[in-house]
Amino acid sequence: MMRALIVEKDDEGKTSASVQQIDESALPEAEVTVAVEYSTLNYKDGLCLGPGGGLVRKYPHVPGIDFAGTVEASDDARYKPGDKVVLTGWRVGEAHWGGYAEKARVKADWLVPLPEGLGTREAMAVGTAGFTAMLAVMALERHGLKPGQGPVLVTGASGGVGSVAVALLAALGHEVAGVTGRPEQADYLKDLGATQIVPREDLAETVKRPLESETWAGCVDAVGGAMLARVLGQMKYGASVAAVGLAGGAALPATVVPFLLRGVNLLGIDSVLQPYGARLEAWKRIAKDLPMEKLSAMVRPAVLEDLPQLGADILEGKVRGRVVVDVNG
Repeated sequence: MMRALIVEKDDEGKTSASVQQIDESALPEAEVTVAVEYSTLNYKDGLCLGPGGGLVRKYPHVPGIDFAGTVEASDDARYKPGDKVVLTGWRVGEAHWGGYAEKARVKADWLVPLPEGLGTREAMAVGTAGFTAMLAVMALERHGLKPGQGPVLVTGASGGVGSVAVALLAALGHEVAGVTGRPEQADYLKDLGATQIVPREDLAETVKRPLESETWAGCVDAVGGAMLARVLGQMKYGASVAAVGLAGGAALPATVVPFLLRGVNLLGIDSVLQPYGARLEAWKRIAKDLPMEKLSAMVRPAVLEDLPQLGADILEGKVRGRVVVDVNG
């Protein structure tokens, strides 16, 4: 038997989540069984813990789009019992049972060996949010971003992706401006390395002018919507925006002028289906470049029983930084 957070849907279509004891045989078929040590909480997890947001295909369901732990059994030669592994993406926790359980069974192709220097708890302090932030920073670097070119903007800066992006960029020598709608988070963001705090209302509305003063050397955008449209018109010549989220909406009320007259690049960042080589590179960069003391400052500990409420909180924008879930706690 094993403990798992099970989401169920009744005949009226209402969902409920509770920690239950289930038989290990209920796990889906796949090559590798992992004894999960830690998971985490992301916006998608909040959706899957509630009505599903169209992500969950079948109930009962075990959410948790990330996990880290130790291989218990493997039918794939790449992994053997005792190996430490991390998983993010591949629709685990959505279409496939995820990490909110003491054990998980997944395809070997979905796993990445835990890089040296990272423990399982630290890996989940990073999680999909930090992995996505690293992918965004790497994409900006490939398109020419270097320290000293000017401030790099991070929208949604106090969220999971934003917090890691601020810490990463600052550690790499960039001047970082963090956008937040919560003034009380200013000290938190400055502790992560932000040198400038930009109130959300300064960027929340589009303007009629397609171009404004050249301000930002780069941007990690977790908001989308009107804010992304506004930011595009403020980018320096040839600068890039890495788009990682849509907390402010999926529509983009922008013009093509920033692309045509300033050569601005809009880079889409997907963390779910990244190929193995890119995943390995990103995790190695995380272990090397992300200051662990900054990572610790972001973390809020939790156990499985806390997740139904935390899932609701993250959908309302009430969760700061990273929630690390001790599934055995």
